Amino acid sequence: MNTTLNSTSFWEQGLLGEKLVLNITAGAIAKAVLILIIGLLIAKLLRRYLLNLSRSTKYVWVINEDTALTLHNLIVVIAVVYSLDALGVLSYEIAGTSISNLLTAFLVFYFSYLLAKKSKDYMIMSSPREKLPEVQIKAKLFYYLIVTLAFFIALNIAGFTGRLTTLLAAAGITGIVLGFSAQTVVSNFISGIFMYFDKPLKIGDPVEVAGYSGIVHDIRILSTRIRTWDGLLVRIPNEKLFNSEIKNLQKYPARRVDITVGIAYKEDAQSVIDLIRKTLDEMPYVLAEPEPTVFVDSLGDNSVNIAIRAWAPSEKWFDVRTQIVQRVKKVLDEAGIEIPFPQRVNWFAEELRVRVEGGQQK
Repeated sequence: MNTTLNSTSFWEQGLLGEKLVLNITAGAIAKAVLILIIGLLIAKLLRRYLLNLSRSTKYVWVINEDTALTLHNLIVVIAVVYSLDALGVLSYEIAGTSISNLLTAFLVFYFSYLLAKKSKDYMIMSSPREKLPEVQIKAKLFYYLIVTLAFFIALNIAGFTGRLTTLLAAAGITGIVLGFSAQTVVSNFISGIFMYFDKPLKIGDPVEVAGYSGIVHDIRILSTRIRTWDGLLVRIPNEKLFNSEIKNLQKYPARRVDITVGIAYKEDAQSVIDLIRKTLDEMPYVLAEPEPTVFVDSLGDNSVNIAIRAWAPSEKWFDVRTQIVQRVKKVLDEAGIEIPFPQRVNWFAEELRVRVEGGQQK
């Protein structure tokens, strides 16, 4: 307390205590100028240090020229605010705290928001294409973390921390009531975090989940959006997604194509198998390893069922499956192989009489 008094009296002693313009003392002006000079000096040194560091660090997504400029501007503006406060311009109080503290809190939160947003965008833009979905999720988590921390730091600077605690305590019962109504939101949020670490899917993956099939369009904190094959956008809450069975159709580089072809019982099954194998060998996207297999799978009611198992790149799976069906049908037709359609033999307990033209019955 004595230190504060002595420090305050220093700026009011002798010539420093003389009033110059608008009842502002020379000491206040000197103090304001000193604060401004120190702020500018710190801002300049910090910016230069961050620029040099950005050339050698691997965390360039957060330590870069934009970050250096943002922090430089923040320090300069805060120095201006406290210089004005030293002059007494911002000495008025609102809600029990000074205008300078309110402005400083706002500036800290605003510039932290800019820093978080630019870092998130830089992280996404500088990431390789194949890692983009995972980087997008990390960038969003980093963004929300920085904004949340900045919010509480700003409250502390503004002097609202103690009052906020009182308000939270007074709103305890309300919080419990709201907690029950917000449990779905919390559940979705926690499920989203678990989904991030579990990583069953990423943006751009074709999936089947919760009764829907399509491409993962976006993964957010509370929900995941899927663009179905017919062009619809489906929003699935993360809680439902986390508790559902997820089929990732492109998780691995290769995927198997399963097709069954029926031939007539009179046809030579081995000749058909050799013909289909030759057709598969001529298709460039059918993988040689694992080797495709063709075999007699079952003896059906109307046909001998030939099973075709061939592996293809996951991103080409649909195209390969379509081509296999088309080419197998074509080569079987060219070879004169019959592909039978379902037939039924109807048996009648009594002799069936048929009336023909001329009135005769048979």
